[in-house]
Amino acid sequence: MTRQLPTLPADTVTERIARLNDRARIGFDRQAKIVMTRSLLSTLSPANDPRQNVMAQARIMRALRECTFTPSSPERDMAWFEIDGHKLMLKIDCYDESMDFASPDPANASVTVRVVTVMLVSDY
Repeated sequence: MTRQLPTLPADTVTERIARLNDRARIGFDRQAKIVMTRSLLSTLSPANDPRQNVMAQARIMRALRECTFTPSSPERDMAWFEIDGHKLMLKIDCYDESMDFASPDPANASVTVRVVTVMLVSDY
């Protein structure tokens, strides 16, 4: 006889995913990956100077921590914001532990690796 695990109400699952996405976005999830597109970095640091690249990444990370989400993103996995007049977006995707497929349960941090991608809107 197999025992069924209790299921959470949809609102609870959605809120749990949102909280886990927040942790990844602000840098508290040690398994999460934060990726910035090359075109984004070259736009915010046109001289391709390593110091300017680090400063651009710091500005992006600050914007990630401060961005807000619309009600159309209840899992807080997609947002749009601006830096220096450039329109950016972030997208959070949830993968399985091998990062080959989608996570079997995005509400379970132990089986999910989150990838936060930050890009220019035109990159999408």
